[in-house]
Amino acid sequence: MELIRLNDVSRESRLLHDEIIGAVNQVLGHSLFVFGPEVAEFEKSFASYCGTTYSLGISNGTDALKLALLALGIGPGDEVITSAMSFVATASAIVHAGATPVFVDVVPETLSMDVSKVENVITAKTKAILPVHLYGIPAEMDALKKICLQHKLFLVEDCAESQGALYQGKKTGSLSDVGCFSFFPSKNLGAIGDAGGITTDNQMVYAKIKNLYNHGRDDNGYVHTHIGYTNRLDTLQAAVLNVKLKYLDQRNEKRRQIAAFYDKAFEASPIEFLRPAANVTPCYYVYPIIIENRDEVAKKLREKNVDSGVHFPTPLHLQPALQYLDYKVGDFPIVENYAKKILSIPLNPFLTDDEVDYVSKTVRELTA
Repeated sequence: MELIRLNDVSRESRLLHDEIIGAVNQVLGHSLFVFGPEVAEFEKSFASYCGTTYSLGISNGTDALKLALLALGIGPGDEVITSAMSFVATASAIVHAGATPVFVDVVPETLSMDVSKVENVITAKTKAILPVHLYGIPAEMDALKKICLQHKLFLVEDCAESQGALYQGKKTGSLSDVGCFSFFPSKNLGAIGDAGGITTDNQMVYAKIKNLYNHGRDDNGYVHTHIGYTNRLDTLQAAVLNVKLKYLDQRNEKRRQIAAFYDKAFEASPIEFLRPAANVTPCYYVYPIIIENRDEVAKKLREKNVDSGVHFPTPLHLQPALQYLDYKVGDFPIVENYAKKILSIPLNPFLTDDEVDYVSKTVRELTA
């Protein structure tokens, strides 16, 4: 039996092979590999898809976060509040901007930022809150907006795992000052290499990021108004994203169907799974379960040709690279507890019904 993969990018590549090759050949034909027409096309389409005024293609999701913070004037001496449960890029982007990450614990239902704990860590240095739409489940944005309004803070979304997810009917990326996306190949909307993007309704923020991501240039070409970066989206990646964006909602719906199947299959078992609120429509980048003996179960799953992953085994406040922040074991008990038990099982829109059924039955057998 062939391994049932956590994220099977190869199946999508085979399915869209002719369209992707056609898009790549078009780029090869005009050879405008930087700022080619496909980039502008993607930026326009993605802004429309997310329901925002502006969108920019960025080199990757980490740089999208960094540029968003810099464009909001966040830097040395400032603090940005975020979740202790995320990929390290959430925190490293804050550090790249010169600011200090400040973490809060999560809620068990979704492992998203615990909004009730946010105001406890706001100080005179706090300039922004950066929620993470973890696993494709939108964070509690209305409550965060109220806090930001009350304390005059910026709100920046980490949408690296939430392409196409909705909060009260609105797409993630349209719920804050700036939305920041990763289009890493395994994401719901994935390029064929590193890629990212930002969305915003703020013309000044858009203009600042557009300046910073291209060496700080103004419209005169070789006049540089700021010390900038090389964080542009390559034309080839934009061409591929243009192909895949057309199918994103369809793919996300299939992910939701598989997640609903798993939910029902695990309801009467010892397996704990996440329970999004009724006001969100997740896009399920991954489907995590919470189990005892996580590592042992993962090994046995592999023996039965079922792939798995851990998102994420080490909370941000305990990462060696962030040791200088002086957090310690016990500071965020919910994150620390779940990080030891969480396991992502295969969920991607290219799984067959038989594969999904086999995964659910195998997981139940190994955790009974």
